Amino acid sequence: MVIDQERDGSRKRTYQRTFLSVGLSIAALLVGVMAAFIGPVSAQDSAVAPVEAVAAAAAPVLKIDTGDTAWVLMSTAMVLLMTMPGLALFYGGLVRSKNILGTIMQSLVILCLVSLLWILVGYSLAFGPDKGGVIGGLEWAGLSGVGSEPHPVYGPTIPHQVFMLFQLMFAAITPALITGAFAERMKFSALLLFAALWSLLIYSPVAHWIWGGGWLGKMGALDFAGGAVVHISSGASALVCAIVMGKRKGHGADYMAPHNLPFTLLGTGLLWFGWFGFNAGSALGANGLAGSTFLATHAAAVTGALVWMGVEWAHRGRPTVLGLASGAVAGLATVTPASGYIGPFPAIIIGVFAGFLCYFAVVWKGRMGYDDSLDVVGIHGVGGVFGILATGLFASKAINAAGADGLFFGNAGQLGIQAVMVGAVALFSVIGTWIILKVVNAVVGLRVSPEDESTGLDLSQHNERAYS
Repeated sequence: MVIDQERDGSRKRTYQRTFLSVGLSIAALLVGVMAAFIGPVSAQDSAVAPVEAVAAAAAPVLKIDTGDTAWVLMSTAMVLLMTMPGLALFYGGLVRSKNILGTIMQSLVILCLVSLLWILVGYSLAFGPDKGGVIGGLEWAGLSGVGSEPHPVYGPTIPHQVFMLFQLMFAAITPALITGAFAERMKFSALLLFAALWSLLIYSPVAHWIWGGGWLGKMGALDFAGGAVVHISSGASALVCAIVMGKRKGHGADYMAPHNLPFTLLGTGLLWFGWFGFNAGSALGANGLAGSTFLATHAAAVTGALVWMGVEWAHRGRPTVLGLASGAVAGLATVTPASGYIGPFPAIIIGVFAGFLCYFAVVWKGRMGYDDSLDVVGIHGVGGVFGILATGLFASKAINAAGADGLFFGNAGQLGIQAVMVGAVALFSVIGTWIILKVVNAVVGLRVSPEDESTGLDLSQHNERAYS
């Protein structure tokens, strides 16, 4: 008994030292950002004020539209709902009962951590003034210069801060998606460090390449609401995480079925609802484009759900509730990049392929030998890749004049541009995630001990029980 108490005390002291180290590291990062960038930026603002005044006098006057602003604010809240509680419940129901609180905690803490980093430096890196097509400058660090006036590119009818908030929710949900690949086995301290580094070093550059004036955007790459920025980046990174972390203890031998499918279905409904803000909100206005995007999103979701159910029924002999829910999420993820450039019938075609391709990607996971616990790679990775390529096939300027025509509308080159985007984002995410995981492992260690994994994340990482 004395030995056990000493062992428990030693473990507790180790955890305390680890969390203190991680907390001090994050605090040092935030203080460093504030000290290094906020002061210089303020000085730059005062130095260039006369130049900006002249430019403002020559530029057309932008006017805030209250309807557009209300819609984007509502969409922002809907995307927040996708992460917490939508994704938290979706993932929480899929794990074993001893890990549900730890799984929900991951979504919640990533939302908090990434939000703070986005305000301090992430938004500036993603959407700040372009630096060589690769990254945004730090002129907007700490939201310096990001105020209530519209931005001519990032929403000319809504306040700049509203656009920033909308994009914040995308930045938060993307690393949260990755957690499904290493569910039930990553240390909480490792999660904090991984999420912070991944958000700044992977998400922000990719978002800048495509949406912030970077090289892919200049090339003409189309990604309306995040097929590459969100789904390919998270799916490719999830594959690396699953391989580097290794399989769960007892994988293939122990019973690891979802412990609460009603939670997963509730999460599916919340994700589906929030996805209308995710996609239709990306129109950045209460307009016809938002309406057509809303329709395309729903058409693909229902088609993906029905096709997944039918394929599973034919393949396994039974339709399942989890299969129907997975098919809906696959349809939503796959149509995301194309949703603002297509009509309802291309959306249905995309939904058909989403249900079929993502189902078999999940089935083949076992043959590939990696343990992607909650099928992030099969749904978001595969769905994101096909969705980006499908955009190069079905995009039409008749739907969105600000986009481009795809292959089926006479522009074969668009498909090639989309393929370049797929390769660039996937390769960058794979290499960058591998490096980040190695750094995190060297600093705090990635994986809980075998004993803690057997106990479950709820007790070993948080000393709490979901069910008493």
